[in-house]
Amino acid sequence: MVQAINLKKGMIFSQDGKLIKVLKANHHKPGKGNTVMQMDLRDVKSGAVVHKTMRPTEKVDLVELTKKNAQYLYSEGDTYTFMDTETYDQYEVSADQLGDDVKFLIPNTVVDMDFTDDNKIIGIELPATVELTVKETQPGIKGATVAGGGKPATMETGLVVQVPDFINEGEKLVIGTENGDYKSRANSQAR
Repeated sequence: MVQAINLKKGMIFSQDGKLIKVLKANHHKPGKGNTVMQMDLRDVKSGAVVHKTMRPTEKVDLVELTKKNAQYLYSEGDTYTFMDTETYDQYEVSADQLGDDVKFLIPNTVVDMDFTDDNKIIGIELPATVELTVKETQPGIKGATVAGGGKPATMETGLVVQVPDFINEGEKLVIGTENGDYKSRANSQAR
């Protein structure tokens, strides 16, 4: 058992005989009243997403999962193919099961695949950051700083990220997978 305040994105718990995956969990303190947890949850089997509010002290049954290291290979339509990096077994996962995680997937991305006790795929856990290339954005502004207002940039996967004004098309960026936010230029360590 775990309290709702300790639930984080990617965790899975059982409730009313269903497996529920946490998509988002926010600690919210309204002006008056008690603190609540606002969460977006997905029913693993049906794929239905619901917004739910829970008391922070409410307890849920966390589900133990088996994790396997896997590499994303390719997609065909709404089916995404991953390969176990140890056994080379291939697994197909639907876009519905992956949800918004598909916007962070490029070929060769290494993820953790989550399996239940009966070897059924629940979903994936992305690395903390991924490197994506800017496909489309407004031209960069010389002399702009990170502290500026920023501008939207569409990444190669279709993800739209708010980036600093000095970023140009074709640049590789480090993007955080938790919130889909800009972290740095991918090649900034070499500068």
